[in-house]
Amino acid sequence: MSTTGTWLVVGLGNPGPAYAGNRHNVGAMVVDVLAARTGGSFKSHRSRAAVLEGRLGTGPGGVPGPRVVLAKPATYMNESGGPVAGLAQYYDVEPERVVVVHDELDIAAGELRVKLGGGEGGHNGLRSISRSLGTKDYLRVRVGIGRPPGRQDPADFVLKDFSSVERKELPILLEDAADAAEQLATEGLLATQQRWHAPR
Repeated sequence: MSTTGTWLVVGLGNPGPAYAGNRHNVGAMVVDVLAARTGGSFKSHRSRAAVLEGRLGTGPGGVPGPRVVLAKPATYMNESGGPVAGLAQYYDVEPERVVVVHDELDIAAGELRVKLGGGEGGHNGLRSISRSLGTKDYLRVRVGIGRPPGRQDPADFVLKDFSSVERKELPILLEDAADAAEQLATEGLLATQQRWHAPR
């Protein structure tokens, strides 16, 4: 896979201040970290998303990294696909250059995984994106939030804010996930998996 050209990095979440601190919004939090690195600010886009165009990281010899469009859909999670497909079409980004950052119940809290394609694991945002793009073959940065304690419903768990204990570690997790998204665009999937899937 070539690493030249435009990338679309999407952070999933629900819109509005009531959801901002939820576990389900960790993808949007990661994209905010990437936005801070570019020094730019989000603007409203007709595809029902907040977008920021810039460059991520640096390439060989210190040249600026690839062009990237950072995006946060302005829709609720289960309707994320429309904005993502609209932005991919508008910016002419192929699915294999779309990076979706999202919360993942099946990964331990504080851990990361990256992959291309595969199932959606019951995640409504991913299901909507797969349907709208017409393929599951896009990149994912899977940010582990762990399973809910006891008999708590997973749907309730993801819509709760991170606990005070989790919040202490959250800045590190967000920076790590932002690094993983940046590395996908600058070095490709294999190098990113080798870094983040190795025991640390």
